[in-house]
Amino acid sequence: MVIDVSELFSNKKMRKKIQLDLEKDEFFYDNEFIQFSKPVKLDLILKPSGDEVDLIGSMETELLLTCSRCLEVFPHSINIQLNEKMSKTLKSEDEDIIFINDDRLDLDEIIENNIISMLPIKRICNKDCKGLCQHCGINLNQSACKCAIDDVDPRLAKLKEVFLTD
Repeated sequence: MVIDVSELFSNKKMRKKIQLDLEKDEFFYDNEFIQFSKPVKLDLILKPSGDEVDLIGSMETELLLTCSRCLEVFPHSINIQLNEKMSKTLKSEDEDIIFINDDRLDLDEIIENNIISMLPIKRICNKDCKGLCQHCGINLNQSACKCAIDDVDPRLAKLKEVFLTD
């Protein structure tokens, strides 16, 4: 969604309040699709501050992530407090300022960047997740496998044979 912010740069006393529910499907990040299970609720205030415009507010949504251990999809709630600075002039020394081109602010980019910064590094459905069996691939959270656990380093396999013979 794109918002026109031209009046904020021209009228320094003006404020713009934005409250909306944004329907989003998914976006691609780090070789996977991040899906939304709920609309993104935005409650924003845009106000001028010198040559810049401050964006202050909150964002709330729920994502569908894939567990790193069991590969099951699980819901993950996101609640982010936003505090962004925007400018029409490109300043190389400050990378935290969002450059606005043609007086149009792209909310999708701000939403996606803030969600990416809040994503867990290791996505786990719950702290007790057992994951998948390394041999047969069964989900150990749903059932137990009958695999014989015989992890022997191939370099030591001959030594094991010595202890097995009588």
